[in-house]
Amino acid sequence: MSGDRELTPTSYIVLGLLAEEPGTPYDLKARVAAGLGNFWSVQHAQLYTETARLASEGFLDEDRETEGRRRKTYSITKAGRAALSAWLDEDAVGELPEIRDPGLLKVYLGADPKVIAAAQVAAHKARLKEWENLKVALSTFEVPTGPGITLDAGINYARVSVKFWSSLL
Repeated sequence: MSGDRELTPTSYIVLGLLAEEPGTPYDLKARVAAGLGNFWSVQHAQLYTETARLASEGFLDEDRETEGRRRKTYSITKAGRAALSAWLDEDAVGELPEIRDPGLLKVYLGADPKVIAAAQVAAHKARLKEWENLKVALSTFEVPTGPGITLDAGINYARVSVKFWSSLL
């Protein structure tokens, strides 16, 4: 196992998703799209390169089909579980989020806030409605704590964003 590099958020996403069940990079892409992708962007190509990298470093086992498409299915190793567990147990002090809002970027670089605000209000209202509908749809299921809390945070973030952009109109 290589200790040459620090694991990245993408590393932990891969480890966390494979801790649930083994899968191919394509499976991981679908799992990200089904939930996590609403809160953390992951380039699909990163899932392919990161799984291979984590396997070469001993955090994942790789099982390659011998025929057909020769797909690679990955599963988390004991070292991978230990790294994931240690990261999950770390205090998050100092790890502030990066706001990657294209609207804010445009305003910062000189765009008229009133021009940007109308589209941003509409976009954030649409996202808010989507997430509130998802919460209602999931209310009949036992949703794991982490995804449930994350959905609540997303709903609150969308509400604040609607309020902020509305104030610029």
